[in-house]
Amino acid sequence: MYGYAGRILHVDLTTGKTRVEPLNEEYAKKYIGGIGLGMRLWLDYSKAGVDPFSPENPLVLTTGPTSGTVWPTGGNGHAFVAKSPQSYGIAEAKSHGSFGTELKRAGYDGVIFHGRAEKPVYVWIDDDSVQILDASHLWGRSPAETEDMIKEELGDYYIRVAAIGPAGEKLVRIACIINEKSRAAGRCGLGAVMGSKNLKAIAVRGTKDVMVAKPDEFLEFVKEFHERMKGPATKKYRTLGTPENVLVHNALHCMPTRNYNNAHFEAAEKVSGEYLNERYVAKIIGCSSCAMRCEHICIVNEGPYKGAMARVEYEPLWAMGPYCGVDRLDAIIKGCELCNYYGIDSISAGVIVGFAMDCFENGILTVKDTDGIEARFGNHEAMVKLIEKIGKREGIGDILAEGVKIAAEKIGKGAEKLAQHIKGVEVTGYDLRCLKTAALGFAVSFRGADHNRHGAYAFDVKGKFNRLKYEKGRAKYVKDLEDVYTVIDSLIICKFSRGTYYKEFEDLAKLYTLVTGWETTPEEMRLKGERINNLARVINVREGLSRKDDTLPWKVMNVPIPDEGPSKGAYVSKEELDLMLDDYYEVRGWTRDGVPTPEKLRQLGIDDLIPIVEAKIRKA
Repeated sequence: MYGYAGRILHVDLTTGKTRVEPLNEEYAKKYIGGIGLGMRLWLDYSKAGVDPFSPENPLVLTTGPTSGTVWPTGGNGHAFVAKSPQSYGIAEAKSHGSFGTELKRAGYDGVIFHGRAEKPVYVWIDDDSVQILDASHLWGRSPAETEDMIKEELGDYYIRVAAIGPAGEKLVRIACIINEKSRAAGRCGLGAVMGSKNLKAIAVRGTKDVMVAKPDEFLEFVKEFHERMKGPATKKYRTLGTPENVLVHNALHCMPTRNYNNAHFEAAEKVSGEYLNERYVAKIIGCSSCAMRCEHICIVNEGPYKGAMARVEYEPLWAMGPYCGVDRLDAIIKGCELCNYYGIDSISAGVIVGFAMDCFENGILTVKDTDGIEARFGNHEAMVKLIEKIGKREGIGDILAEGVKIAAEKIGKGAEKLAQHIKGVEVTGYDLRCLKTAALGFAVSFRGADHNRHGAYAFDVKGKFNRLKYEKGRAKYVKDLEDVYTVIDSLIICKFSRGTYYKEFEDLAKLYTLVTGWETTPEEMRLKGERINNLARVINVREGLSRKDDTLPWKVMNVPIPDEGPSKGAYVSKEELDLMLDDYYEVRGWTRDGVPTPEKLRQLGIDDLIPIVEAKIRKA
């Protein structure tokens, strides 16, 4: 097979045995790779209702058909899939850098980690040689420290490593898996799943060739996309980076501030992308095969956080800044650095701190509960200390490490109304009260609150629709974008490059054809995207999720935006949410409870999943 290594590696951490099986060619064609192939493999090797921290919850690592090639942004990605300890549904998270490139060149389309090791281990994949090695000396180390120590131990600086930090070891539910020290497979708590297996790290060295079917035409297409990625479609990422969004969202009054108490931050200028670039950005670097270079590395040169260094994107900046009422970039950079050190999702970390601050301001938490921390909005020292406590599961951090949903249930006293999450996963930097197309995308996202499963915020922010009012018919636009996004995440192309695929499915189909040699039409590519979205939904249905879980945070539906300005008074009513869901399920061809119908699954060629949905439909 061109574009694929043709092999899946199984690593049983309980028995220490490994084996390799051929990649199922039908799966490759149906689910592409990345999250599509990963979710299908997870479904095949898991039991319904499995606990996320059970040894029987497999952790699946996949590459895509473009991984290991020179395709711009597509050569370098990888994805992790498992059941989420936050949503209790399917979880997927991608990362870029060079780890995916190396894994593909080692000869694997996927690696499935089964079971649980008796003691901390790391897996060393050196082409065909696979060893499970002792990691006791790495336990307690940060991902960056772990990476350096493994490279030193194995004697090769160019080995690529993906590791968890202390938070993953302690089963912090927002733990992530970090490669190249600052690249995170961040959302849904997959670092905690890895920690539950006593798997500290995965080290890879690959020396094999990755062959494409039509090399001459492929290289011409590569050249064309290199030029596109140096053009206007990616200018934002190459210049200010995603922090450019701060002032854009603030002007529209759609930037959640102080745990959704406001939608506008009066000190936004002080945490803007412009301010960040002028004072803190030290250099910009890029991933393997990428023509954009988006990674803005920031350094604090003076003050109480002197020496702090981290990559800063809009979402973590927003979460630790405006969402906590903090207007100091030096503290935000320190917060990002701590998240990398402990190995936690920096978006969720900031949202959890904002939640704790809201609890404190409302008297639900006191200084006695917070170990003496004055956890008020705007207190940058409190923000930094609380992130540290979450990473260590120390004091109040032990409760907050559960994520806002479970933490609120434990705290009680009405804290549930302050917990801003969807399906247990913390919200991201878009105020859903006044971005109503985005609100639908967030509500139905199969991995919980997230902007990267659909990108529907673009319709609202760019003014395509009236963002303050939902109208029937918009679900078609959300669905279409979801299908594009699942194809992108299955090929594992960087989302930042999505604007360079001018003809969307036509460009993606041509890329897939040139790499694999399997002639694929734009319509067939669209069907792959739809199939993968239905696969994710079937998995969530099997795990017990339904319409009741396609909802929005309490404040989004009960607290109108109070700020004077263009969004004042906006919120999403129950009637409006029902309209959104009915519209969406109809477009998807699902039942009114959000279950894919047998007819839809037959249409998509996944008849073998019909027994799962039939059981749920009969029960309903």
